[in-house]
Amino acid sequence: MRGDVPLESVYGARLELIRPHQDAMAALARAYIAAAIPDARDTIQALRSGGVAVHILSGGFQQAIVPFATWLGLSDTDVHAVELLFDDEGQYAGFDTTSPLTRSGGKRTMFEQWQPALARPILFVGDGITDLEARPAVDHFVAFAGVADRPEVTAAADSVLRTPALRPLLDLVFTDTSAPRR
Repeated sequence: MRGDVPLESVYGARLELIRPHQDAMAALARAYIAAAIPDARDTIQALRSGGVAVHILSGGFQQAIVPFATWLGLSDTDVHAVELLFDDEGQYAGFDTTSPLTRSGGKRTMFEQWQPALARPILFVGDGITDLEARPAVDHFVAFAGVADRPEVTAAADSVLRTPALRPLLDLVFTDTSAPRR
């Protein structure tokens, strides 16, 4: 998350060590829901009600993030994450090695692939170095430091949220985001 080690050098190796079972994905989704920022669902619904397209872009596992996204009120097509592969017994069998999200700069690559189809302005919220890497491809990068503050990310962000709440995003989205805010 701090960028000390290139993502591509550890992504597959970590999964080989962990070798998650397919059943673990449901437990991980439940953990995501339990740890969610308290106002996350309400904020996402307010954004969507205001006509904002909301997506989750993550180097995490699609099978765990889709149920979390559903809980947030998003659809599975709003999730862009790494698909894990399992055999017939649910044993880990690999991951989508073609996904840019398993490599450094992958989130930027995704945004660049989506352009010019994305509506502008693009506001991207993240808390790690792989999120910050996407900054050149978006109009406004918000560092979320409400859970963990990574100084190298917050120092380079256009805006920083330092409280464990997403509600302040509504002010950024529904007002002029051209001025950096800390």
